[in-house]
Amino acid sequence: MAISSPTTAPLSLHEDVAVRLRELIYSGELPPGAFVDEPALCERLAISRTPLREALKVLTAEGLMRHEPRRGCFVNQVTERDLDEIFPVIALLEGRCAFEAASRVNDADLRVLDGMHQRLRDCAAAGQIAAYYEANHVIHEAIIQLADNRWLAQVIADLRKILRLSRQQSLQVPGRLEQSLSEHMAVFAALQARDNSGAEAAMRTHLLRQREALRELSRQQPRSLMP
Repeated sequence: MAISSPTTAPLSLHEDVAVRLRELIYSGELPPGAFVDEPALCERLAISRTPLREALKVLTAEGLMRHEPRRGCFVNQVTERDLDEIFPVIALLEGRCAFEAASRVNDADLRVLDGMHQRLRDCAAAGQIAAYYEANHVIHEAIIQLADNRWLAQVIADLRKILRLSRQQSLQVPGRLEQSLSEHMAVFAALQARDNSGAEAAMRTHLLRQREALRELSRQQPRSLMP
């Protein structure tokens, strides 16, 4: 399956509201633990209660929000335990994507991936963290697309939504940017070699090291608050 630009179907009203709510959550405007003020959101988004409540049900099912009886909806909070439990799972899933992608990748795909990885190298060399994250995301999406397994893609997408509640950035850890780039190049080298097992192992390593970096960042942050 060749790498292509994603296409999206028109959204229903409540789906559009769900997208807008996710943006508010991921931007931090609705931070973890925040109470969802339904009347205020209806006014802000210029919608009625019905599509808002349908959207809240969607986000609750995704794990981005929780509903408490007689209290209402709150933005979920991701704990260290959540991260410890999710990262091994997503490493297995994306590792499998890399395995399947190595079986399907063709020369045209590799040329596209080469351009993506050049962009990643350029961002790393310039120290452009935000751009690096975006380039990183594009590469992961391309590998998932190459795997051509909709069940893997769906579960990974759902887990990523939860992980984005943790706004920590692993690249803040000294040396992590260079390590991340090296890991990505290892995955790409395995794809170029059509090495299924190598691609799978390299992708798992990449994601598990991301968790290690986040754990290190979490350890550093309390100390940074001390005089």
